[in-house]
Amino acid sequence: MRLPLKPRELQSRYNVAPGTYITAVRNLHDDAPLVMDEVWWGYRPHWAGEKAPEPINATVEKVATSNYFKGAFAHHRCLVPANGWYEWLPVDGKKQPHFLCREDREPIWLAGIWAERADGKPGCAILTEPARGVANEIHPRMPLALDAESLEHWLDPQLTDRETIRQVVHHLDAELITHWPVSTRVNWPTNDEASLIELLKP
Repeated sequence: MRLPLKPRELQSRYNVAPGTYITAVRNLHDDAPLVMDEVWWGYRPHWAGEKAPEPINATVEKVATSNYFKGAFAHHRCLVPANGWYEWLPVDGKKQPHFLCREDREPIWLAGIWAERADGKPGCAILTEPARGVANEIHPRMPLALDAESLEHWLDPQLTDRETIRQVVHHLDAELITHWPVSTRVNWPTNDEASLIELLKP
């Protein structure tokens, strides 16, 4: 199984907000090739109704057992490519944003689930887990980033059992993650340029 596009070939975005379209790799059907397309960052299956919640995240502790998520976990898993993510650290009554990424700056693949929305378009949620390594210095949770050997298994439509998936899918080594403070300009989604991820100068 080969991913249809390398993350570095994607158009760069530096401030991706929930409730917008993001890029994901997914299977449309069991025998179909993988596609990389745009999905709405907000998960609300068509069967749930307009008043149902629209979470952007699903926890690893509940995604396989929750009635809201378990169908997608078994049959509609996806990968979201990213160069990193932001978290906010409380400092002196304020929140200081930090950018977290791989030390080698290689792309990160985030585990997600998706479902068809009422409008017929796909919507997704990114899985989160307890923060590990230096990420725990900033926030108690982090997105579930997968190691390279797990990508094919995560997208395999033949794998539907929770325990089997847990045995073959592994998160990225926490020692590969680093972080640094960045400008509070990231707090406004309209700001979207490379300077947002630069180290904040004193």
